Amino acid sequence: MMNPGTIPFLFVLAMIAVTIWLGIRATHASKTASDFFVAGRSVSVFWNASAISGEYLSAASFMGIGGMVMKNGYDALWYPVGYATGYLFLLLFIAGPLRRFGAYTIPDFAEGRFDSPLFRKIAVTFVLVIGLFYTMPQMKGAGLTMMSILGWPYWVGIVVVGMVITFNVALGGMKGITIVQAFQYWAKLFGISVPFFVLASIYGGYPSHLNEIRIAPQETPRLTKDATVKIKGKKDAPVNAMTFPAAGETEILFPEGAFLSAVTPARKPLSGEDKLNLPGMDTNLAFPTGTRLKTQPFTVTQGGIPLLKDGKVVKTALKLEFRDPTTAVISAGSIVPNAPTNKKWIEPFGTLTGKYGYPLLYTYSLIIALVCGTAGLPHILVRFYTNPDGRSAKRTTMLVMVMIGVFYVFTPMWGTLGRSLLPALYANNTTDTAVLKLPMMLENKLLGQILSGITSAGAFAAFMSTFSGLLVSMSGAMAHDIYGRILRPNSSPEARLKAFKVAAILFGAISVGLGVLIESFDINMMVGWAFAIAAASYFPLLLIGAWWRGLTKYGAAIGMLSGGLLSLTAIVISMLIDKKFLSLQVSPIVRTLLEQPAIWGVPLSITVMVIVSKMTASSIPHDVNLKMLRLHAPEEMGVSQDYIAH
Repeated sequence: MMNPGTIPFLFVLAMIAVTIWLGIRATHASKTASDFFVAGRSVSVFWNASAISGEYLSAASFMGIGGMVMKNGYDALWYPVGYATGYLFLLLFIAGPLRRFGAYTIPDFAEGRFDSPLFRKIAVTFVLVIGLFYTMPQMKGAGLTMMSILGWPYWVGIVVVGMVITFNVALGGMKGITIVQAFQYWAKLFGISVPFFVLASIYGGYPSHLNEIRIAPQETPRLTKDATVKIKGKKDAPVNAMTFPAAGETEILFPEGAFLSAVTPARKPLSGEDKLNLPGMDTNLAFPTGTRLKTQPFTVTQGGIPLLKDGKVVKTALKLEFRDPTTAVISAGSIVPNAPTNKKWIEPFGTLTGKYGYPLLYTYSLIIALVCGTAGLPHILVRFYTNPDGRSAKRTTMLVMVMIGVFYVFTPMWGTLGRSLLPALYANNTTDTAVLKLPMMLENKLLGQILSGITSAGAFAAFMSTFSGLLVSMSGAMAHDIYGRILRPNSSPEARLKAFKVAAILFGAISVGLGVLIESFDINMMVGWAFAIAAASYFPLLLIGAWWRGLTKYGAAIGMLSGGLLSLTAIVISMLIDKKFLSLQVSPIVRTLLEQPAIWGVPLSITVMVIVSKMTASSIPHDVNLKMLRLHAPEEMGVSQDYIAH
């Protein structure tokens, strides 16, 4: 009998083979430095829009949004909205001027706009930081895909993607991956849409599942049959936790036993409330083999009297955190651990934005990060240098908005199907795999494997296309900016091409290593952090640098460093708290601002840029008027001139 993962694996293998073949085929056209860094500035609107869409629609888009919608509900819809809206900012304010400047990399723009080689060093640092942050979720997606379809160890998928894309990028540079990324956009659109239509025709469409959720707001998903789940250990915190519902019972069998690291109430007790009595659980943190646990809600009391809220008794339940990986069998009819109620799932300010008690603050900060971050991602921005001129760059941006908009229609529908049809994914925090797992539940196993193969191939296209762009961006920064402009300014084009290939291999290896370390984080959450850093660093530089002649190199540099580095610090602290490497006790509002720093990072960066520029007005470049004219004058005037012509 054929292994259930064989057909999906063959689809993934075919996607990898096509990717390598297209990369090798395009390599013959990559001869010069211009080909490697900006594809010879000759990519048409349609092909560049397809390539940008392919590069932009990453693991966060293909798997992450569906998984996040399933996990957190409609709160997560800000992600696709923000991802798409950011291109409107690009269209209106950045795409045209950036292309007319005609550089190879964004640090080129930073140096050329302000006549400051030092500023290039600052700018290139952020290219590498943002790029490495963004590669991590791509690597996680690859690992999860191979785990889901073949049961391989998590790291195997990461190594496969890392090797294939490093090979392609080192071989053909920007010109080599343009056709690959364009093909992969259409592969992803096919992979996200066709399997959904088949599933909807069998299990009911999106409106019917959404209506079932709406008519029972107090309900939480229940299992229709026993489900066996693998639970992670403490080293993978916070996904080693099982939070039980306060509105029903859950029965779980631990056939291998279990060791716990903590047992706490699911609802954090407020000041004045009585401490919950959890008999025997405070000291006995081990379940013997074959233990059957039946959880029930606890009544919250204050002074021995049941606590009331809106006329109803407040209840809570257990939260178990596992020390070691184990297996659990959840009985049919049980309410699934870790799942929010339908009311919390479908309403705004739910389990994502409301988790620290400041949902509006969290939401605004997330929106700022996604919208402004899109307009500040170096690996996306550099693609506009591949257009022939500024007008075609704007047309490309408009077409990209249409292409990614069509794609994002499907992602929340996958999340809704996952909640209705595969609630067991909540129990061990694997909602990121919903897009891959849903086709496998079909009664027609062959059809299910084929559809799973299509989604798996689409997922691999997502990881590979985005990782390609990131690797080109980081390798270009290393070879062109660091090696070719800082370390060896007199190096030949051939030497820079060699440095590009070495850098691709180096960053490919680093990305694989980072991917292994971040298995426990949500894909979309990590992408959101990369966006927050880009929003607080590159977005203010490009927006103000392109439109305000009064910006000085000191204002731009100090503003980037202030907003970017402080946002990075906040995010790292948040990650360390999540992983329990730091035991800091911070207030809910501080926790919100650490996890979502864009709401203060972006204004800080812009304010510092303006104030410091006013204080250093004497350092405005003497030819600033000519530079502004180059940025904004139509090409027909003959004023625009590429900063790097060859």
